[in-house]
Amino acid sequence: MKKFAVIVAGGSGLRMGTETPKQFLLLNEKSVLWHSVNSFLNAYDDLKVIIVLPEEHFAKGEELQEEFMDGKQKIALTIGGRTRFQSVKNGLAFVEKDAIVFVHDAVRCLITKDLIERCYEQTIQFGSAIPAVAATDSIRIIENNQHHVADRNDVRIIQTPQTFLSTILIDAFNQPYQENFTDEATVVEATGQKVFLCEGDYNNIKITRPVDFLMAKNYLK
Repeated sequence: MKKFAVIVAGGSGLRMGTETPKQFLLLNEKSVLWHSVNSFLNAYDDLKVIIVLPEEHFAKGEELQEEFMDGKQKIALTIGGRTRFQSVKNGLAFVEKDAIVFVHDAVRCLITKDLIERCYEQTIQFGSAIPAVAATDSIRIIENNQHHVADRNDVRIIQTPQTFLSTILIDAFNQPYQENFTDEATVVEATGQKVFLCEGDYNNIKITRPVDFLMAKNYLK
C-alpha cells in the first residue's frame, strides 16, 4: 500500500527562546527536521514525505530535498496555513488515493522505525493508529475554578505520527474548520469515525523547551 508522511514543520522558536524555529535547530550537526524525515525514509523504501513549512523557510526544505534525493524525488514541499488544520490539509493535497498517511510533528525527532511500523500495521487492520502513552504524573482536572484528581490509569498522552487510511483522513479534512480541532484524531472524530489508540513511545518527545532539546541531544549521543 502507498505510504505518505505529512511532516508539519510550521512552529516558531518562542518557547525555546531562540530566533531559529526549533525544527531547524541542529542536533548532531543535522536539523531536528532532518532527523524526523530521515526516520520515515529509513522505515519504508516506498514512502514519500511531504514537508509543510513556513514560507520564509522554504529554502531549508529545498536543501533537504536535494540531500535525500537518490535518483528519485522522495520529498514534496508545501506552505503551511494559519492553523495546524490548514497546514495538514495543504499537505494532504499531495497524497494519492488508497494510501496510508502518517501525520507527524517535525519536532518529534526521536521517532523510531518500530513506532512507525506499529502505526502502519494497526492502520491496515483498523483504519487508524494514534500513538499514546500512559500518564506517569498525578493529574488534576480544573473545572469552574475548582480542581479534582483524575485517575491517571484512565489518562493517555497523545503523540504523533497519527496514522490513517487516506480515504478516512482526506474526507475528514474536507469539513469546515472548528476551534476544537487540536489534532488529526479530533478532526476525524468530528465526522463520526472512531479512532484507535496504539502503544506510543516515551522517548518520542516533542521538543518544545530547552530541556527537551538537551534530552534529545543526549539521547542521540
